[in-house]
Amino acid sequence: MDRKDLQALSRIRMNEARGLLSLGLYDGAYYLAGYAVECALKACIAKETKRHEFPDKRRADSSRTHSLSDLVRFANLDTSRQELASSDLEFKENWDTVKLWSEQSRYRRHNSQAAQDVVEAVCNRRHGIVAWIKLHW
Repeated sequence: MDRKDLQALSRIRMNEARGLLSLGLYDGAYYLAGYAVECALKACIAKETKRHEFPDKRRADSSRTHSLSDLVRFANLDTSRQELASSDLEFKENWDTVKLWSEQSRYRRHNSQAAQDVVEAVCNRRHGIVAWIKLHW
């Protein structure tokens, strides 16, 4: 899987999350919205790997996490996130919503409001998490 695959997968997962939300399938919508962020962040990490470079093993291994906060750090986006959060309250609130996501959410139930909140936080075109990540991928 390369950077372009991860970008495409992020877009697909966002569309799936919106579709599931509209059908009232909140558990899947919640999970796939967070997964869209994970894929987008991994696309940023993949961008840092040069074409004929042998990747650093520690960096490669550590980026195989599902923790969105860790992935932001590994993608070198923590400063960008903090700066945007200090100037854009809606983005900050969206990050505060999304950072609670984990791959374990696939085993949990999510109500309508939780699913709507995370899908909106991820997919919002002006203040959303993926919109911000796209600036860096």
